Order: sequence, then structure tokens, then C-alpha cells
Amino acid sequence: MDLKKMVGIEAAKSVQTGMIVGLGTGSTAFYMVEEVGRRIKEENLKIVGVTTSKKTEAQAIELGIPLKSIDEVPYVDLTIDGADEISSDFHGIKGGGAALLFEKIVASYSKEIIWIVDASKMVKQLGKFPLPVEVVPYGSQQLLRLFEEKEMHPVLRKNLTNDKTLVTDGGHYIIDLHLDSIPDPLALGTWLDSTVGVVEHGLFLSMVNKVIVGYNDGPKILEVK
Repeated sequence: MDLKKMVGIEAAKSVQTGMIVGLGTGSTAFYMVEEVGRRIKEENLKIVGVTTSKKTEAQAIELGIPLKSIDEVPYVDLTIDGADEISSDFHGIKGGGAALLFEKIVASYSKEIIWIVDASKMVKQLGKFPLPVEVVPYGSQQLLRLFEEKEMHPVLRKNLTNDKTLVTDGGHYIIDLHLDSIPDPLALGTWLDSTVGVVEHGLFLSMVNKVIVGYNDGPKILEVK
């Protein structure tokens, strides 16, 4: 079985009737959402989903998953999402699918967070995967220049289809920082948080409770202390 599909199905087992569930975005989360949809149809699972992107919203509607927005629920019981990199101390980089702002909002109001990845996403130190930074379009060229001056090798993200600047669901741009390694993610996160024009960044620090990793011989569940 496809490793992404395997961990998606495994994670969906954690979803129980009565829950408000954060539905992540991306190629791995896709399988989890499919499985939740199947359980609603075949097992009479009763949940409310909160989506992290328009893409996931469209998928959930098609599957008949009842939805509310993050502003219509008091909290989220469980959010299941993918990650682009997870370090040995369980910090993560997310945002490869351009949904980092909505993903972080949903994660921030979640009682429990599960990340689902294949084994290739587990690393010792973050940084090989480019760090996405969501920015306001106004002043984005100034931010590119600032990141350039700091030797962060910034690249303004483009649409793969038409080479125009990508616009997120929130109406922002994404600048990917090609850092190669992030020795101190907490310090970098604090600096980005304080940088005017930055809406959000893809460092998800000290947020996850459980990681389900797909290996060829089956899924491994890592509990984060």
C-alpha cells in the first residue's frame, strides 16, 4: 500500500463520533479525509469537520462530511494533517501545499494534533525543505530584499500552471526560504513573528502530540512527550 494512504487510514481511526475534527491539507491528508468520508457513510460516524483550505473543503463536501468554519466552533478536538519535515525533537515545517496560515489557525485551537508522514519526512534537523513564509502582497518586494540581505535565499512562490505569483486562500503571497538548515527554529520563529508584513510562517513548533510515520513494514506511532 502507498505509505501516505497507509498513515492516512491509520490516523482516521483516531476520529470518534461527537468530535470536531480539523481536516488537514496535502497529499497525505487527502487519504485521511477520504477515510473519514468512508467511515461517515459506512460506519455511521458522526463528526463535524473544520477544513484548512478551499481544496480540502471541496473534497469534504463531495464526501458528505458536515463542515463548520473555525469561527463557528468553540475548539477543535483533534486535527490531523501532514508535514513537510519533522525534526527529532518534533518541531515541524509545513506549508508546501500553501495552506500554512489556515493550518496554523486550526492547529492553535486544537486539543490534540496528529501529523501523518512517510518516513522520508523525518529528519534530525529542520531546514532542507524550504521554509514557507506567508506575506502581505504590499511590501513583499521589501521582504524579499530583507531575506536576501540575511542570506536566506528567498524565492517568491509561483503557480506551477501559469508562472504567476501564487495567491493563498487568505489572499497572500508565499516566500520560500532556502535555508538548508535551521539550527534554532524557536529563535527564527520569534524573529519572523516580529517582522512586519509576515502574516505567518511554516515553523510549527512544540505543537504536535502524535506522529504517525509510514514505513514499508507498516505504520509506526510516535507519542510526543
